[in-house]
Amino acid sequence: MIKEVKPPEAWHMLANNPRTILLDVRSRIEFEYVGHPPGAINIPWKEPPDWTVDASFVDKVRATLTKLYPPTDRIEDITILALCRSGVRSRLAGEALQARGFAHVYNIAEGFEGDRDPNKHRNTINGWRVHKLPWEQS
Repeated sequence: MIKEVKPPEAWHMLANNPRTILLDVRSRIEFEYVGHPPGAINIPWKEPPDWTVDASFVDKVRATLTKLYPPTDRIEDITILALCRSGVRSRLAGEALQARGFAHVYNIAEGFEGDRDPNKHRNTINGWRVHKLPWEQS
């Protein structure tokens, strides 16, 4: 089972461990227009219009990490913090990474925008932005 961390704990982990990455698994549109944490790596788990899981997702993560870290590093030991809108897609993506040998994968519970409030709005109850953590738009 994948471990979960709240956004403030994820930010602390990023700031204190250079072998930690924030993997944003939202679509490119969400990443660019809704916003993202600075330094996040965007590899979508699903993309519109069909929203099917990208069968090459884990391979894309592996290829990206291979470019970022020296060949002496075992990329499966890098800490990955997975993020999506509310924590659902990132949990599934994290489980896929674990199943393919990544040992240190965490799901950022609450996600970037958080859960919906009684008016069905996000960004009001919880999530990365509600915690006032750094973020930017492309």
